[in-house]
Amino acid sequence: MNRTRRAAWPEPPPRHRWIRWTLAVFLLASAGCGRGLGEESGDALARDAAAVEAKQLNTELGHRNRPRDAASIAAAEIVQEVEEPASGGGGTVRREALAWSGRTAGDERATVDVRFVVTVPEQPPVSVGGASNSAGEAARCYRYEFELYRYTTYHEIDCPSGAAPPPPTAAPVPKVPEDGRERLTAVLRTATPDTLAGAVRAAFPQDWITVDTTVHEGALVAAVGVPAERDCLLLVRTPAGKIESPGYDRIWLEPGETGCRTGLYVSPPR
Repeated sequence: MNRTRRAAWPEPPPRHRWIRWTLAVFLLASAGCGRGLGEESGDALARDAAAVEAKQLNTELGHRNRPRDAASIAAAEIVQEVEEPASGGGGTVRREALAWSGRTAGDERATVDVRFVVTVPEQPPVSVGGASNSAGEAARCYRYEFELYRYTTYHEIDCPSGAAPPPPTAAPVPKVPEDGRERLTAVLRTATPDTLAGAVRAAFPQDWITVDTTVHEGALVAAVGVPAERDCLLLVRTPAGKIESPGYDRIWLEPGETGCRTGLYVSPPR
């Protein structure tokens, strides 16, 4: 599936939807920018608009702070459901994922090749001698590169011939199970200091889930999470037998901080 959206003007553009503003500027600016009278090329306007759209996508993709494979990035952040253009003379932009490889993990790099296809409608002059443009279309292609804890970069590449391949599918994002709180609460209600660690691991056997337990001043403490996703469940059984969920600053889950560990309760950062 590809992404197509209307580029109607002159209303101001919503966030992340600059194609409307871009086309409006290109279509209306010539009369006041020394370009003279006459009809502009719609193909040239479409090429310029595609370049602006590519730059905007790079901004949207931004800083990468989660491990992801290229297919997941393309599926979740680049390729989207097709939006039917509204009736009328608005232009459109469609972006297609052409190729993807690698992942953002450790020192690895992911790449996604994207084709932008822009159409521009014919714009007749609004007054005698006013600016106008022919209908046009252009396709431009760009390679986006991703590394963990770095900003996305991109550069233009030659567009391949032929249709885009079927879109990729995003891999499930690892996380603590939806019933994680219920599982951990049940374990804490019956655990002893000697059985705590084994019981919690048995309740959360997935290899992508970390488990950290301790006994602190008579309280049983357990932290269960997916560190790469900053997903953490922290529960405590007090000496009186009450199950509590201590609060903490989520910045402590970031790389280089305490992470999803019992230290969030036992020895929180100061």
